[in-house]
Amino acid sequence: MKRLLTGIIALFSGLASLKAASTFEFQDHDRVILLGGTLIEREQKYGFLESALTLAAGEGKHVSFRNLGWSGDTVFGHARSYFGPPKEGLERLSRHVEQIKPTVLIACYGADLPFEGLIKMPEFISGYREMLDLVRAKSPKVRVIIIAPPPLENLGAPLPDLTAANKKMEAVRNALKEFAGKQAATFVDSYELMGGASKQRPEHPLTDNGIHYGEAGYRTWAAKIVEGLGLTAPKLPPAAVDPLRQTVIKKDLLFFNRWRPANETYLYGFRKHEQGQNAAEIERFDPLVTAEDNKIHEQKVAALEAAKRLP
Repeated sequence: MKRLLTGIIALFSGLASLKAASTFEFQDHDRVILLGGTLIEREQKYGFLESALTLAAGEGKHVSFRNLGWSGDTVFGHARSYFGPPKEGLERLSRHVEQIKPTVLIACYGADLPFEGLIKMPEFISGYREMLDLVRAKSPKVRVIIIAPPPLENLGAPLPDLTAANKKMEAVRNALKEFAGKQAATFVDSYELMGGASKQRPEHPLTDNGIHYGEAGYRTWAAKIVEGLGLTAPKLPPAAVDPLRQTVIKKDLLFFNRWRPANETYLYGFRKHEQGQNAAEIERFDPLVTAEDNKIHEQKVAALEAAKRLP
């Protein structure tokens, strides 16, 4: 009998641990970086994800976000390398992580894998691990959130049928879920939350072409990410949240110009002998970004106070 009770207690303790592992809590003064390819980079055009997470963090927590997404990027740093080898992309990422010193990393990679071939899955997971090691080397206590890419949409001819690719995306999701567990990371299954492999041709598409989200897609995806983290965002009408979202978009644009300035070759590269003196101006974006961070926090507090007054 005693052994049976011990087993039952252990079972429920394990279930409690699993439940705890599926939730996430922001801390005051968290510095969050978002890493990924096209899905993450284009989010800054809309600001839904950051706005939703800012509100879900709660009134008393000042949380800042920095979007380091790069269209076409992989866990190996291909796009970040410009014209050099992937190693240069990871070195660039390492410098940015060192500057920001994040306490939270939100990463979403793997959307390209169904088109690359699942035979590359072991290499992908190995590269993902090395990328996380790179971030942890700069921020040893960083808390990691791994997001599985959402499913693709079949929009009909003349666009291709993505059913087979979606089944492969499911395999990517499964591998990422296992990987997140081994990395002690919080896992968000946005593949399943957004409809999974059963997703049919939608009446109201969320993507422009079956792959890339438009405004409706990012709005929906952001809400599902909050749900997947076990957080709750206040139910507010869009008009009440839009001022905050517009500030997020403005801040992200300022930061984008800070970390990915135009003509970087002239500022830092092999042509810096021509205009390298202008590189000093890039740091002048920092106080502008910080000012928008503070404004975002003020608008969040105001929005949450307004939510309390709603019937």
